[in-house]
Amino acid sequence: MSDATTLERPREAHRDTPERPAAVVTGIGVAAPNGLGARAWWDAVLRGESGIRPLTRFDATSYPVRLAGEVPGFVAEDHVRSRLLPQTDQVTRLNLAVAKEALDDAGADPADLPVYAAGVVTASSAGGFEFGQRELQALWSRGAQHVSAYQSFAWFYAVNTGQISILHGLRGASGVLVTEQAGGLDAVAHARRQLRKGSSLVVTGGVDSALCPWGWVAHVAEGRMSTSNDPDRAFLPFSADADGYVPGEGGALLVLEDARSARDRGARVYGSVAGYAATFDPPPETGGARLGAAAELALADAGVGPDEVDVVFADAAGERAADRAEAQAISALFGERGVPVTAPKTMTGRLSAGGSSLDLAAALFSLRDQVIPPTTGTDRPADDCPLDLITGAPRTGVRLRTALVLARGRGGFNAAAVVRGSATGRWPPGPA
Repeated sequence: MSDATTLERPREAHRDTPERPAAVVTGIGVAAPNGLGARAWWDAVLRGESGIRPLTRFDATSYPVRLAGEVPGFVAEDHVRSRLLPQTDQVTRLNLAVAKEALDDAGADPADLPVYAAGVVTASSAGGFEFGQRELQALWSRGAQHVSAYQSFAWFYAVNTGQISILHGLRGASGVLVTEQAGGLDAVAHARRQLRKGSSLVVTGGVDSALCPWGWVAHVAEGRMSTSNDPDRAFLPFSADADGYVPGEGGALLVLEDARSARDRGARVYGSVAGYAATFDPPPETGGARLGAAAELALADAGVGPDEVDVVFADAAGERAADRAEAQAISALFGERGVPVTAPKTMTGRLSAGGSSLDLAAALFSLRDQVIPPTTGTDRPADDCPLDLITGAPRTGVRLRTALVLARGRGGFNAAAVVRGSATGRWPPGPA
């Protein structure tokens, strides 16, 4: 499933060469708690504007946790054909809206490509909760003729990719990856492999949501959420006061293209996915978390050294032990406070499969605009997290060419991706 799983695996076969051109990002679509649409979200990020607030999707007053990141202003009827509304839930509708934005941003018409040259590879993890809850309610009320919850989950993981494929005529290789927060990076890496196998364009990334009673119970049962009711102080990664994460919904989908195909059609390019790696943690009792190994492997895959990385977008768990482990991994690779680190997910909450693809979008926009967005909430990192953490306001006056994005998913999944900027990227969308 991953391009690399051990430090000993040779990297040369995965580097971009004239024979294996770069996988470049030509379109970005976003739905996030602090902005619907890529432009609105990025402007909010640079303002340090948070989308974390009390839940409104359902009555959460009886739960011990009542804060979340909900996508604002999303009207499904504005984005989804009316005949699909009864067959979809919030996360499917968000995926359809974000995929359209990404393709429009890329200026790509799949009809102009060979019939099987464009596909979809997305990530999911918790999105099936709302659909599954609906099926269970139907089962309880009308009997066993309805599908089981497990069947509905299995169907759901394919429905987002299938609906995007059908609506946009993307008939090429497709797939869905389920590795929780790491999923957004894993999906993009799988899309890159499809390009190397001959695809010209892949819509990829993740958009997720589990903001329904059943999904909320699962979050609460795990015991890792912050119980603070202060939206400004609930999610504090790398802080000595960190006490858990805040969940959210949303994410980003990217249009990933073979560099030659993008050049041939005169596409504007945000940057390239230059490197990727995934590792898996051993059982917790044995220790040895391998996020740092994933970062090393991703840099090797990109053919760059630690001294060439200009900014790290952290996984930022918001839990003391996990934050400390990530800070140690970053410090071991770059030195203490050796590289700027940021976690703009403090403004959205952790978005499950959508979180790391949204960080990829943030990294690409940072490289384009030469600015590092802030980590909000956290005033300063704890003494045992010796990081050059960007807090308070964006950092400007920096030269950014290469970014490293880190992600960890529940169950031991680690992923890292290296993105490099492009001088041709600019806003608003348009041909280079």
